[in-house]
Amino acid sequence: MSGTAGRPLLVVVTGATASGKTDLAIDLAEHYGTAVVNADSRQLYAALPIGTAAPTAAQRSRVPHYFVGTLALDAYYSAAIYEREALAVLAGLFRHNRVAVVCGGSMMYIDALVRGIDDMPDVSAGTREYVLSLLEQHGLDGLLAQLQIVDPDYYEIVDRANTRRVAHALEISLEAKVPYSTLRTGRVAVRPFDVIKFAIDRPRDELYARIGARVDAMLADGLVAEARAALAQGDFNSLNTVGYKEIAAYLRGECTLAEARDKIARNTRVYAKKQLTWLARDPSVVRLHPDGAFDQAVRAIDVVLR
Repeated sequence: MSGTAGRPLLVVVTGATASGKTDLAIDLAEHYGTAVVNADSRQLYAALPIGTAAPTAAQRSRVPHYFVGTLALDAYYSAAIYEREALAVLAGLFRHNRVAVVCGGSMMYIDALVRGIDDMPDVSAGTREYVLSLLEQHGLDGLLAQLQIVDPDYYEIVDRANTRRVAHALEISLEAKVPYSTLRTGRVAVRPFDVIKFAIDRPRDELYARIGARVDAMLADGLVAEARAALAQGDFNSLNTVGYKEIAAYLRGECTLAEARDKIARNTRVYAKKQLTWLARDPSVVRLHPDGAFDQAVRAIDVVLR
């Protein structure tokens, strides 16, 4: 891509889980004397650093980080809230530096920040509680049946296995009192900065090996204890996350720890496949070879900054 003379540049480091995003983002932020803005929806929760592979204290000491460990487990958060808050942070960063780095694999958060998100109402506690109770009493089928009534158009296209997406559409439809599909314009927002996106392009077998090694490291670092403490606080949506769901089953005696470990690795691979599919639809992403990814990224950034 080519930049606009003098405009700030947002460097987005995204890609599949375990591909090496965190290290690359920190290296780039350090090189350009700037900060890292997190775009991983689960790293926002303070009680989940191990299972979400949040930057460590040592990593965070190298450069400033935003949106890491800032939320309680029961806090409501969304891509729309992230868009507003992250844009405000970026405005402050760009007053002092022409470059800022965003890092994460939550593609909806990346899209919200870069492309904008349709104007949606904030979901009230009452609406969230109603949808949650519907889910608890009738399961995903209950949510789908209600969504089919209030928004039949979106019901036809939604991923019906994605509980979070179905629940979100239902919440917005009920809160706005109009179908969620009528609020989705798809318009791309105008941003006061240029954007360059990177992803480390690892072979699939290498990525899967890294995922397995990461799961083993999480368990060695205390994932079971972290999950036990988090689950003791309540049954929150923030814990409907790979790693914690499988450990919860282990703690209930439904599987062995070895079985839970294998399920975490398998479900993380499934998540990585979804991330890779999303990336494949974005031709603007610059693919970096794992060897020399930092140097490749710096060369591309410097071209834009000229």
